[in-house]
Amino acid sequence: MAVAAVTLLALATAALVRRSRLVAACCLLAAGLCGHAALTVDRLDSGPVAAWAQERPIVTVELRATADGVVREGDHGPFALLRAEGTVWTVRGETARVSAPVLVIGDESWGDVAWGDTVHAVARLQPADGHDLAAVLSAVGDPEVEAGRSDVLAGADAVRTSVRTAARDGPGHSDALVPALVTGDDERLPTEVTDDFRTAGLTHLTAVSGTNLTLVLASVLLLARWVGVRARGLLVVGALCVVGFVLVARPEPSVLRAAVMGSVALVGLGSGGRAAGVRALGAAVVVLLALTPAMALSPGFALSVCATAGILVGAPAVRDALASWLPRWLAEAIAVPWAAQMACTPLVAGLSGQVSLVAVVANLLVAPAVGPATVLGLGGGIVGLLVPPLGRVVGWLGCCSAWLILAVAERAARLPGAEVAWPSGSLALVVLVVLSLVGLVGASWVMRHRWLTVAAALLLLVAILRPAPSPGWPPEGWVLVMCDVGQGDALALRTGPAEAVVVDAGPESALVDGCLDDLGVRRVPAVVLTHFHADHVDGLQGVLEGRAVGEVQVTSLREPAYGAEEVDRLAAAHGVPVRVPAVGEQAARGEVSWRVVGPPRVLGENPNDASLVLLVEAGGLRLLLAGDAEPPEQGQLERAGIGDVDVLKVAHHGSRYQDHGFIADLRPQVALVSVGEGNDYGHPAPDLTAWLTDGGVDVRRTDRDGDVAVVVGEDGWGVVSRG
Repeated sequence: MAVAAVTLLALATAALVRRSRLVAACCLLAAGLCGHAALTVDRLDSGPVAAWAQERPIVTVELRATADGVVREGDHGPFALLRAEGTVWTVRGETARVSAPVLVIGDESWGDVAWGDTVHAVARLQPADGHDLAAVLSAVGDPEVEAGRSDVLAGADAVRTSVRTAARDGPGHSDALVPALVTGDDERLPTEVTDDFRTAGLTHLTAVSGTNLTLVLASVLLLARWVGVRARGLLVVGALCVVGFVLVARPEPSVLRAAVMGSVALVGLGSGGRAAGVRALGAAVVVLLALTPAMALSPGFALSVCATAGILVGAPAVRDALASWLPRWLAEAIAVPWAAQMACTPLVAGLSGQVSLVAVVANLLVAPAVGPATVLGLGGGIVGLLVPPLGRVVGWLGCCSAWLILAVAERAARLPGAEVAWPSGSLALVVLVVLSLVGLVGASWVMRHRWLTVAAALLLLVAILRPAPSPGWPPEGWVLVMCDVGQGDALALRTGPAEAVVVDAGPESALVDGCLDDLGVRRVPAVVLTHFHADHVDGLQGVLEGRAVGEVQVTSLREPAYGAEEVDRLAAAHGVPVRVPAVGEQAARGEVSWRVVGPPRVLGENPNDASLVLLVEAGGLRLLLAGDAEPPEQGQLERAGIGDVDVLKVAHHGSRYQDHGFIADLRPQVALVSVGEGNDYGHPAPDLTAWLTDGGVDVRRTDRDGDVAVVVGEDGWGVVSRG
């Protein structure tokens, strides 16, 4: 950051010499932000709290919660995370007043701490991984929360609770979506819903966004005008509305960003027009980065800025072009999501490796329901404070609108060509940036002509409903495909035309669903979930939805419990039975047979060592699919004597926790490693892959090779990579 600041200062000086004041001003402003960020990072990294953390002492600390506590499920049970500001520290008997941002990790009781609470705690201080925190606190025991929240905070809490209560009778998952839209309370949204929204390009509707504030603010100002408020009175009402919105949704960075961007959008819609909106956006970015430099690294911040800029710069031209032959309201409804999507597409592709083809249509379809869902959801919460039964009626009406949003997201995500994979390399992203700019700038020329627009829309519709197959994929004679699902496992064993046994489902529904779609798999005799960790079961919805599934087979150790319960729930929702296969059980389908060889005996409570392990015979090959088995289970399998195999799916994403004797006894020719690019675990372990390669084993990895297929043909067998 410091180097960047100095470089920008030099550029500003050069610009001044050449009398380019605008360039000089931009460089000076950027230099100031870089310098401020560098000083902020240095203050955290070299401050007393960071220095104490290096020694990992037990401390007594007074904290001010800067967010609500959040409960998460871990491998060994639930835990809570809380972001807070440490203010008073007692370290080794000495007390000091130092303000520093920290992350607290504690038991479930910490999930009850609310934003603004003052908390006293005893914890172990540890170094933080990242530049937005001074340290991490591992809490010892329950938090001691000071009594007496202010009336303002208590009122905001009451509205949040009332919104949730008013929506509780909503149909489907609308009771969870309405609180997410209104207050950012998204804890009750199921995984399959968030996956559907991501695929359909509607992720911004699963949390508080600038759109939400714009809708609420517009409704409040309309009501204020109706009762006779004018001129400066409207400014006061608007300001109070923004403050109230922030307090109810919590003044966390994402909410502050939403509030600022929503206000910018309103400026752009006001009398100042696009120029005023662009100026307001620039000022907003500078202020937000000055207040919270870490926001520069936030994907949400970047997406919000891109979407707002796209709407301000690109939407008016597209709207005016469409308005030449469409009603103006419809033209505007199409132009806004189009401009936002074009502006965000390169960034989304860089983050997820996917480009949504249905986002514009999905956003257009849900647009009429977003306003009522947000405004009625908030209205139900406020009315519910005064007249609870009436509040539930208003909230139910809001939930009906939210149900329409859910229906669109679900159906859009299930379309065959809802999204396409896009490489995340530099050249591929540059190409996508150029295409998006053409779509943003050149769309107005196309959309001015009715028949050109209709033809383009029909081509897009064909691409969504009947996507072109990937050239050369799936390869002829494939018997096993290891799907590239990031940091997780998902494999398909071909048992016949359009049919496969699926072993594990990966961490995301859309990824495994896309892999199976590309393979043409419509029937799944069995889904084998080796164990209940999220990177193996969270994508189950993507396997079950739209396919005929015979059964789900699972391990006997139901840990972590939340994973086991989610599998039960999803299977029951699709009418698919769940059972635990016995060790030694054999099955066959088509030309494929498999035997459950592990775990011979469950040792302890480690889910990895309870992984189902399958020995498969297909196309004359022997394949061992080892789940996440670690040395204890691998040792049992070694003693059981499996014999030679042709292909080994390396256990636990190629972690260093392997029994080399077990692998050596298998004598595999090919080792498959399912692993996410740039993962934080160091998978696969370099010494393991080096050892395998030195032993003459062909190592294939999804992070480098993409989808990997084992194929059998007339000339023998081999491995084909898609990446």
